[in-house]
Amino acid sequence: MKLRKRTTVLIAAAFAPMMLMSGCGQAKIGYIDGDRVTKEAPQISSLVDEGNQKIQEAQQQAEQDLQQKLKENPDMSQEDAQKLQQESQRKLQALNQSYALQLRQKLDVALGAVAKKQKLDAVVNNSQEQPIAISGAVDVTDDVIAQLQ
Repeated sequence: MKLRKRTTVLIAAAFAPMMLMSGCGQAKIGYIDGDRVTKEAPQISSLVDEGNQKIQEAQQQAEQDLQQKLKENPDMSQEDAQKLQQESQRKLQALNQSYALQLRQKLDVALGAVAKKQKLDAVVNNSQEQPIAISGAVDVTDDVIAQLQ
């Protein structure tokens, strides 16, 4: 679930800089439902599932390692135990960031292809968590999902 929530936030962040207007004419804007893309696009959902599994495995391994070190050294200070926990948290955070970066890269490629094909000036995220009301915008959610097959 952590990676899925982070993915939604990353999707929103990926669209913010794409809000570029071209010339004096009217901008052509597309939008996607980021939640649907996360759930329905095979490349994204499989990466989210893989990331969640790896993070869960890493958490379990970190807990086992900590318990083992505490058994080996029952006189370990509270400070040393906290350092071990912090190191584990840093490793988990790095793993999470790695998967989040992979997700963003896949989304950026798919969004760029769809925006180019449909000659869109911008694509924004219109998820349930962060709705955006844009009159005249084109829903390209299905196109992005198809791009991520």
